[in-house]
Amino acid sequence: MTRRIALTTGDPNGIGPEIVLKALDELKDVRELRITVFGPAEVLKQTANRLGLDKLLIATELRSTGTLPAAAFKPGEVNAAAGASTVAAATAAILACRSGEFAAVVAGPHHETAIAQAGIQFSGYPSLLARVCNQPEDSVFMLLVGGGLRIVHVTLHESVATALARITPELVVAATQAGLRACKMLGLQQPKVALFGINPHASEGTLFGLEDETLVVPAAKTLRESGLDISGPQGADVLLAGRNHDLYVAMLHDQGHIPVKMLAPQAASAISIGAEVLLASTGHGSAMDIAGKGIARPDALLRSLRLLGGMNA
Repeated sequence: MTRRIALTTGDPNGIGPEIVLKALDELKDVRELRITVFGPAEVLKQTANRLGLDKLLIATELRSTGTLPAAAFKPGEVNAAAGASTVAAATAAILACRSGEFAAVVAGPHHETAIAQAGIQFSGYPSLLARVCNQPEDSVFMLLVGGGLRIVHVTLHESVATALARITPELVVAATQAGLRACKMLGLQQPKVALFGINPHASEGTLFGLEDETLVVPAAKTLRESGLDISGPQGADVLLAGRNHDLYVAMLHDQGHIPVKMLAPQAASAISIGAEVLLASTGHGSAMDIAGKGIARPDALLRSLRLLGGMNA
């Protein structure tokens, strides 16, 4: 069965257009996927010409999401027009997927400063996905997949102080349940789940603080009472050293990002889960330092396309 995937270019001044074309070239003979690219057509044409992939682009279904002013297309430069282009392409792809035209969205890497310069509120694709789908932002979570790990994040792009103030037992439960649904989508029907503690050693009882006792322990109790196989909270270091679980639940951004990116540098997939639309992106950024040089690797984008396309990744 062929799956239709909407693929966006991400920030046009980053490596997004390049890795999109390289991924398409890698998958050109894969019949299980039918990919439509969303983004500024002129950027893709110029990038394809530079990479010698003009024929590939001609054979690609392209849905242009507006023009990027010529003066704003400068690989490696952070600017507002490129940030606005990123959001426009992703929004169009999400809406098309929401209408039933596509099975999922795979989005190229974004640059948060460029989007902020465009005056757009944005803290990652999960928040954008929630807004476009008319859902609360705290109902959509990020699942990182790579290096043999699957880690869902209760909080994401915010200060530690803000994250701690926002974590509740209910939010931990919601993130865990979203992660479980995503695991089933990925073919794991009864995953073993572990919750990371907030403080070192999951607070060592209450020796290192009350946060785990008041926030994570009640969430674990609720999840177990629903019949789920849940471990923790335990220290993230202890749980990851054991590697005995299919899904880990990180309370804070760095808890989940550091281990995945150490084990799968530049090759992790970031899946936004909890919304009616399934969206994945790369576990890395727009790499402005190598944009336009033709040396970017599409590994993470390929992982996302294969995951959401129902292929082995």
